[in-house]
Amino acid sequence: MATERHYSPIDRLLLQADAAMKTLLPVSAHAHRPSPAVIKPDVKMNETDTRHVAGLMRINHTGEVCAQALYQGQALTAKLPQVRKAMEHAAEEEIDHLVWCEQRIHQLGSHTSVLNPLFYGASFGIGAVAGLISDRISLGFVAATEDQVCKHLNEHLEQLPLEDEKSRAILKQMRDDEEHHAESAIKAGGFRFPAPVKFGMSLIAKVMTKTAYRI
Repeated sequence: MATERHYSPIDRLLLQADAAMKTLLPVSAHAHRPSPAVIKPDVKMNETDTRHVAGLMRINHTGEVCAQALYQGQALTAKLPQVRKAMEHAAEEEIDHLVWCEQRIHQLGSHTSVLNPLFYGASFGIGAVAGLISDRISLGFVAATEDQVCKHLNEHLEQLPLEDEKSRAILKQMRDDEEHHAESAIKAGGFRFPAPVKFGMSLIAKVMTKTAYRI
C-alpha cells in the first residue's frame, strides 16, 4: 500500500520557494485545464476598452498570486494532514486561473503587476499566521477570501465590453471555481468570519485592486 511521503522542514521550505518562483516568474506556471477563452472569438477592441480590460485582468492575476501565497502559507503551518492536502490541492486549481489571466493580459498587449512579489509576501505571511492559529480559522479565512474574490469577479463581469467574450469566459469559470472553494472550506469546518472582519478584508482588497489596476 502506498504511503504518504513525509517532508522535512527544509524540504517544505524548498517546495515553497519553488511554488513562489512558478507563481511570480512570467510563463513559469502551467495550467491543468485549457483556458475557457480558447473557443471564444478574438474581437479587436478600441484602445480605451483594451486598456481597461487589461487593468481588470491584471487585478485578477494579482488576486491569483495572492491566493497562491495564501494557500502555500496555510499549507506550511496547517496542523492536520488533510487540511494541508486540501490547501495544496486548492493551490493547484488556482494555478489555472493564474495562467489564464496572464495569457489574456499578454493577448491584450499589457503586463502583470510589478507589485506581485510584495503582494505574494504579505499574503504568504497572512496564510502562515492563520494556519498557526488553527486549521478552523485558516479554512474560514479561505472561505472569506473567496467570497471577496467572487464579488470582485461579478463587478468585473459587469464592466467588461459586451464583445469581449474571451475575458468573460475566463472570469465566469474563475467565479464558479472560487465559489466551490469557499463552500468546500466551510464544509471542512471553516469558521464563518463575522461581518466586521469581512469588511476589514474588503478594505485591504481595495488597496490591492487600486494599485494592481495601474501598476
